[in-house]
Amino acid sequence: MKQLYLLIVLLTFTHAFSQESIVLQGKVTNEKDVEGIHILNTSSRYNSVTDLYGNFAITVKRADTLVFSSVHYAPKKVAVTPEIFEKSLVVVTLEPLINELDEVMLGPNLTGDLKTDIEKIPVEDPKNFKDFGLPGFEGVPEERIVPLASAITITRVDIEAIYKHLSGYYRKLRLRRKWDAENVIVANLLIDYPSGFLQESFAIPESRSYDFILFCVESTSIAQHYRTRNYAEVISIFSTQSKVYLQRMESKEE
Repeated sequence: MKQLYLLIVLLTFTHAFSQESIVLQGKVTNEKDVEGIHILNTSSRYNSVTDLYGNFAITVKRADTLVFSSVHYAPKKVAVTPEIFEKSLVVVTLEPLINELDEVMLGPNLTGDLKTDIEKIPVEDPKNFKDFGLPGFEGVPEERIVPLASAITITRVDIEAIYKHLSGYYRKLRLRRKWDAENVIVANLLIDYPSGFLQESFAIPESRSYDFILFCVESTSIAQHYRTRNYAEVISIFSTQSKVYLQRMESKEE
């Protein structure tokens, strides 16, 4: 009888625990550019990206906050309300960014000497995206994307490769690998250049650090410079792009 009671308690606990989080289905309904929009769960650091039609899925709990980020749209926060959690569905429309200002004042703590500024930054070895709680592709891609020209030759026809081209499978695979690579770089940059540094040096609000770094990764060659340890150029890009990013923020607030 005691064992039966313990089993019932265990099953009840397991069921309750499983209900703490769900896979939320969502859709971004902008008039255009609905593909490739990043979604970050700021509570758990889970990450997702919209597909060709603006659809996405992400693990959430009650009262979590989702942040939607894109180069072409203003960042938007969406709270997982009880209604959204119960329906397991959320529909979001982002506002496009149109106007940009010419100048914005940065924080006073940059000396202007990149070598001096870089020496103040504690740099660690690059981290794996799993250390930051972000999903991503691990290892060398196992599946080779066969070029369409190679799928049809005089001696053979690769039916599977042709189908994957026509069905859009290879296109989605390329995009997924691109997004995964971006996630790794964003995670590493956030660890090496934390929100406190970005706020003090470039006046980026702590709540916008993820969105700012994602903006830099999507709009510049910062990823390449970071991989090659060209940290002076990384700081230079932060300095230049922070002006653009803060212009976007101020334009949005107006």
